[in-house]
Amino acid sequence: MNKAHFLLFLIALLFFSCKKQEEDLPRKATGKINTISVIIDDQLWNGEVGDRIRNKFASPVIGLPQEEPLFTINQYPAKLMEGFMTDSRTIIVVKKENKNQFVIKKDQYASPQNVFHISGKTSDAILEIIEKNTPKIIKIIKETEIAESQRINNQSLINPIIIKNKFQISLQVPSGYLYARQNSNFLWLKKEIISGNTNLLIYQVPISSIKKASNQIANIVKMRDSIGNLYIRGTEPDTQMITEDGYAPYLFKTKLNNKEAYETRGTWELKNDFMSGPFVNYAIVDKEHYRILVLEGFCYSPSKEERDLMHELESIIKSIVILNK
Repeated sequence: MNKAHFLLFLIALLFFSCKKQEEDLPRKATGKINTISVIIDDQLWNGEVGDRIRNKFASPVIGLPQEEPLFTINQYPAKLMEGFMTDSRTIIVVKKENKNQFVIKKDQYASPQNVFHISGKTSDAILEIIEKNTPKIIKIIKETEIAESQRINNQSLINPIIIKNKFQISLQVPSGYLYARQNSNFLWLKKEIISGNTNLLIYQVPISSIKKASNQIANIVKMRDSIGNLYIRGTEPDTQMITEDGYAPYLFKTKLNNKEAYETRGTWELKNDFMSGPFVNYAIVDKEHYRILVLEGFCYSPSKEERDLMHELESIIKSIVILNK
């Protein structure tokens, strides 16, 4: 074999080797954020099983001023279980079969992907499996969607040095956000969108600001209203941002970056003004730095749905890493 033939053979070998590697890789999962493909026959979908799926996975998102579903559901008959829908990040397959089971398959058709298989001998058996496993399914879906949003955010980030120097944290904030206001203990980042804007607040207060008490929600509302009074105002006098008292905020204990935290969701408004919208507030008990570190996302988008805007803000906040002293 002369050199020319050998070179052609080597190139062909490399080409087919690379092609084989590409074929072995899973397809990239696609689809809009917070969307589920439900594979189920029309007879089940139009009955009690379909009602239960809708009630569980399209229930209203808490903390939004108007009703929006937890997830957008697209239903397909089981015979169409092929093609583009198998590339969805989240698939729920519901069937009547000769056994009752619940199985989670990771990256079955694409990656990243969760496929939840639910089967039962009867409709009642299927309903029981859905009821029992819904919390687990929702938790997995939410974690996957947050990770997908963070992957998208990471494609283009703002310079992190100001945030790092002020608060000793790492935070993945996508480009598009600009610094609206800052001082030694406070940062306000803002992104203009067609329908309004999305906003991220970062600030710290003394660790005693949220006392161990039965009424934690009152402490957090007082804290965030004081910040609104100091830094966030409308164009007219006496139009500071406050927590809307017509809707009681929701409070959850959680963990962020392995630290105790309080998650608060509710609605904000400008006092004596017409502007309002949803917020999510995370108050992190950071004992190492002797502070309550607060990250809050809020948006103003009166003419558009706000679920996915708040999801983006949540994904930014949950990327936090508190740096060691």
